[in-house]
Amino acid sequence: MTAAREDYRLERHPRYGFWQIRPTPSAEAIARYYAEEFYATDYRGCNDSALETVARDRAFYEAHYADILQTVEQLAGRPAAGLHLLDVGCGWCQALAYWQRRGVVGHGFDPAPEAVAHGRGLGLEVRHAGMERMDVFGRRFDVVTLLNVLEHLADPMAVIRELRERVIGPGGVLVVDVPNEFNDFQTAARAVLDLPEWWIAPPAHLNYFSGDSLKALLEDHGFAVMALEASFPLELFLLMGDRYVGDPELGRRCHEKRMAFEANLRAQGRTEKLRGFYRSLAELNLGRQVIAFAVAV
Repeated sequence: MTAAREDYRLERHPRYGFWQIRPTPSAEAIARYYAEEFYATDYRGCNDSALETVARDRAFYEAHYADILQTVEQLAGRPAAGLHLLDVGCGWCQALAYWQRRGVVGHGFDPAPEAVAHGRGLGLEVRHAGMERMDVFGRRFDVVTLLNVLEHLADPMAVIRELRERVIGPGGVLVVDVPNEFNDFQTAARAVLDLPEWWIAPPAHLNYFSGDSLKALLEDHGFAVMALEASFPLELFLLMGDRYVGDPELGRRCHEKRMAFEANLRAQGRTEKLRGFYRSLAELNLGRQVIAFAVAV
């Protein structure tokens, strides 16, 4: 399978089944990309935009942060207040700030100094650190979250292994949220609309997971996956004729429809039905994102 850039190809991991960019870019090439492109332009642009977007769409994002925290409480067997949580790649700390307001003792680290400075300005315990090691704080945590992080890492197996062995406490909860790539709605839309594989983006995204492959990876590294949950399958809009790929304005309108769908169900007291729908999608490896809730065993 050919990736978006001619000098890379995609190979399926022989044990877990997710797709990986090959050859893996060198550490120097990845660092150079993030310094010169991602952090300097895309990252800053996307994350300034993300801060504005969270402010504009705060109810939508905070509903998802609340969903995550509810499941964490269920798996931890205790209320959120007092739980020590590490957010790996915490970015601009929007989730971490929300969880801390709910009583969580929050910690985080991120490679972007601007994001770390922003988090500190919010009164959060966050550190500037790369992804070379996970044991940044030298302690174990009740909860560890990786939200849109694992797809970026050159060696996701080593990261999950280190988290299990050195960072997450006994019986601790791991939450991993990744894009759900090569799902059937996505590949069908690509064929129907004669689109390229727009989701392939090396060297930013090096790994392309599904619910099945993410579960296989986690369970082989000492975690029991207790739940998989998808997000709204945005590719439905493509299959219904809304060609949002390459069209940010149309993409925004599709996003607003997705938000309305969720907000209307939540307003009618159907949050659990909504989440049940997303869990059912995850069983089929459908949905734009997939989130795994796992417990260290």
